Amino acid sequence: MFVDEARTFARKMSRSLRPTVGEREAPMPPGDGVLGHARVFRDDPLNTFARWCATYKTAASLRVPGANFVMVFHPDGVRHVLQTNAKAYSKQTRGFEKMRLFLGNGLVTSEGDFWKRQRRIAAPAFHRHRIEGFAATMTRATNDMLARWHPSDEPIDVDRAMMTLTMRIASETLLGKDLSGEADVVGDALSFLTLNTNARIIRLVDVPLAWPTPENRRFLHAVKTIDDVLWKLLAERRASPGGHHDLLEMLLEARDEETGEAMTDAQLRDEAVTIFAAGHETTSNALSWTFYLLAKHPEVAAKLYAEVDRALGDRTPTVADLAALPYTKCVVQESMRLYPPAWIIGRFPLEDDEVCGYRVSKGTQVLVSPWATHRHPDFWSDPEAFDPERFTPARSEGRAPFAYFPFGGGPRVCIGNQFAMMEAQLILAQVSQRFRLELSPGARVVPERGITLRPGPSLPMHLRPRHG
Repeated sequence: MFVDEARTFARKMSRSLRPTVGEREAPMPPGDGVLGHARVFRDDPLNTFARWCATYKTAASLRVPGANFVMVFHPDGVRHVLQTNAKAYSKQTRGFEKMRLFLGNGLVTSEGDFWKRQRRIAAPAFHRHRIEGFAATMTRATNDMLARWHPSDEPIDVDRAMMTLTMRIASETLLGKDLSGEADVVGDALSFLTLNTNARIIRLVDVPLAWPTPENRRFLHAVKTIDDVLWKLLAERRASPGGHHDLLEMLLEARDEETGEAMTDAQLRDEAVTIFAAGHETTSNALSWTFYLLAKHPEVAAKLYAEVDRALGDRTPTVADLAALPYTKCVVQESMRLYPPAWIIGRFPLEDDEVCGYRVSKGTQVLVSPWATHRHPDFWSDPEAFDPERFTPARSEGRAPFAYFPFGGGPRVCIGNQFAMMEAQLILAQVSQRFRLELSPGARVVPERGITLRPGPSLPMHLRPRHG
């Protein structure tokens, strides 16, 4: 009897010592002594995150000096953080802190009641019927670009061309003025800011902007370059209000429901720079990577060309044509699976939480990575392959909702996602009607990790006429 009682006691003790659900910590990949995983964030986060996703499947604990992280890979966990329990997470992370240095407190970086108000004001500009009204501006700008394109032995930088085009479209449709004349200066300033902001996020110690280092002076000069353009635009619109049908006019006319106050100039500036940056940077990158992938996969390009020729012939596409271009949409979606514009998203838990059975303590930053989850082997077969037919209705049926989230998700999903998708499809179809783009021999194109992923150091491609 004594032996049986001892065994029963031992079993009870064993069970009591096991961690219960929510008490387990996510497994930690091997680190680097005192630095932990700091070198991964600095040197090779993309390949490493994808490898960790394939290894740990659900989540992993990471640490750097002074901070702990939980990186969530599984779509159910991503959904929990971004949607199901989004109220328990804030944007008070190091990443958003650094983004506020040039974006200010706009739609992407603001929170709470202030964000809700700004979102309500901006939402009507992104309703489907308003977005469809922008299609003519998109196709006109693209035709203007194509009229300047001529086959040549000299390659063009397609990444810069897409940046200039999407900058014109964003500035005309959202801000009411064509700013493509300042594309080189403003585009270079934005490129520096997005790349440098990422560098500030991952370095262990960041020198305050108030210190006049060469890097800080260049950062502040880039911010001033953008501000000069936007302050001039705001002054013009203040002096001559009305008569515009764009987001900036809605922001200028908006009044607080409780106080009746209009936005201050500082608030307008933050929203304008956020709209301007996000409104062209992400679509530009998505298109650049799409042309890169098509050049690498001529069999996919051939299917795309066949669809475009069949649906459009040589006429300019309209919104009504998008329904006849399903493969074109699949190409864009698959490009954003492999090269998601926003490749990592951070959140700060306001309270202790549980994600996929793992403990997430208050103060531990949570990371979700579209780059990694879009390569999750449990949800994507041959995840590194470029296969647009993954997004056909038959193959998409039953896929976990957050296995694919290039625009984020939940209440903070990108407000301009439909705008960006329509723009990308129309531009891709128009370019494909006339040209086949070939990657310049010997070109080495790699993802440059800023706030977004862009092909770098450039994307040199040759224009080849598709007809004649």
